[in-house]
Amino acid sequence: MAADHYILTVTCPSVRGIVAAISGYLAGQGCYIVDSSQFDDLGTKKFFMRVSFMSQEGVSGDALAEGFKPIAETFAMDYELFRSDERMKVLIMVSRFGHCLNDLLYRWRIGALPIDIVGVVSNHFDYQKLVANNDIPFHRIAVTKANKAKAEAQLMDLVEETGAQLIVLARYMQVLSDDLCAKMSGRIINIHHSFLPSFKGANPYKQAYERGVKLIGATAHYVTADLDEGPIIEQDTARITHAQSGEDYVSIGRDVESQVLARAIHAHIHHRSFINGNRTVVFPPSPGSYASELMG
Repeated sequence: MAADHYILTVTCPSVRGIVAAISGYLAGQGCYIVDSSQFDDLGTKKFFMRVSFMSQEGVSGDALAEGFKPIAETFAMDYELFRSDERMKVLIMVSRFGHCLNDLLYRWRIGALPIDIVGVVSNHFDYQKLVANNDIPFHRIAVTKANKAKAEAQLMDLVEETGAQLIVLARYMQVLSDDLCAKMSGRIINIHHSFLPSFKGANPYKQAYERGVKLIGATAHYVTADLDEGPIIEQDTARITHAQSGEDYVSIGRDVESQVLARAIHAHIHHRSFINGNRTVVFPPSPGSYASELMG
């Protein structure tokens, strides 16, 4: 019988015996642990764990989850069990900068980003043809100060209709309301340049060039009511020299943004990213997924 592959994620208070309880339970259910990562935050007294395992004796996921409940109650665990081959449904939002959208579509097409893109939302029509050419539904939701509440209601209707589990802001330039951020807590990922708060506004790379910045980069984070201050998932930088032009800054910055966003999504869809207050715990890639994370 072919083994079913699962991922168990656990967050709970730090106490003795958690790892033994989990590994003992899985072994008793005929499961083989493929990969395990754990972290004990001494500051918050919280414990985080991700276990990738195979059910080798035919015990179903539902039965495994039900049997795990007494252990979860004993240790006051928040836990989830996923099939490793289950693809997360993702809704992408974009405005007029298309580099991140193009990158995500490419990684999706070649299988480097195993997700189901259930739609692309934009407040403009710039990328309607690109999205349609990839056989993905395109939705234009115009946003103004006067209709912002109505537009967000349309967005939430779309989330419900498509079953979207994650929203990706691929350089979507509208600020989401506090109410929407609360409803989708831990389920919206944003990408932005790492010049904040030093260089704000529509053209941060021009400002960086004029100030002779030597490092530029990007940050991917979960969206909260605090604009661009949510828990950080992934970051990267690129070194700049005096010989490079303002156009070089933009080109290099967009490349870094695309890579950082893809890595953040990769961590989230593989259940490697845990929110820990204002921070995150992000475990390294499991065996077999590292190469795809570096593509591009």
